[in-house]
Amino acid sequence: MNFTGIHTALITPFRDGKLDIPAYEALIERQIAGGVNGIVPVGTTGESPTLGAEEHIEVIRLAVKVANGRVKVIAGTGANATAEAIQLTKAAEDLGVDGSLQVCPYYNKPSQEGLYLHFKAIANSTSLPIMLYSVPGRSSIEIAPETAARLAGDCKNVTAIKEAGGSVDRINQLVQALPDGFGILSGDDPLTLPFVSCGANGLVSVASNLIPDVMSKLVAHCLAGEFTEALAMQKQYYPLMRGLMSLDVNPVPIKTAVSLQGHCTDELRLPLAPLADDNLFALRALLKSYNLI
Repeated sequence: MNFTGIHTALITPFRDGKLDIPAYEALIERQIAGGVNGIVPVGTTGESPTLGAEEHIEVIRLAVKVANGRVKVIAGTGANATAEAIQLTKAAEDLGVDGSLQVCPYYNKPSQEGLYLHFKAIANSTSLPIMLYSVPGRSSIEIAPETAARLAGDCKNVTAIKEAGGSVDRINQLVQALPDGFGILSGDDPLTLPFVSCGANGLVSVASNLIPDVMSKLVAHCLAGEFTEALAMQKQYYPLMRGLMSLDVNPVPIKTAVSLQGHCTDELRLPLAPLADDNLFALRALLKSYNLI
């Protein structure tokens, strides 16, 4: 599977402690209308650590149902425990997803050999294309370029990596280590342009929950080598992209922003807390400056 392009890391709307199905379905429809190439349910932005196993599967099922083949569905099915990740991945495959996002295990801090064995076991359990997810800010360790290359060589269905370490030089390292055609996707909206200029070929976006049309155009310009146009969009929308990641931990600002548009509640699950009043004021002002509310 070719993971090139823009894929939205979907929020998971809640209402009164339960999944808000109408809001979730409408969110997916807005992504499709906005021109994204794919959607990523139950990743970090989807509050996957606070979803129960049945909820996790239900969110994926709904994504597949609503997408109905119009965009790719890349399900977040990673876990700390390899056996749990395999179980979630098999369930997602049965539901008809197009790929699996596999986060670097967090908290237990495996070695690079442990990471290799973890991802290899998952890859061997499924025929789904797998996108690795390196996010050291969450997991405290990164997937080394050499480990990613080893997996690419040994597992034919490990075909991409989402890079969310915030370093342009990591893209250079990955390009050197990985085979031609291996997908490298930015995991940070503001870094999309520099990442693509160094060899990345896509984005897993948070901001596209709010502005899918804008982020789709930005990625399209980048991939077409139209960097003058991309730079103009980057300059215009950087304050918004930055604010959505800096006013609080993801997904608090993006879910709050979508709620301010009236598309869902701002309900989060503990231990995530609502946006502080001063940051809520700043977010409102930011959205108003872009005529988004």
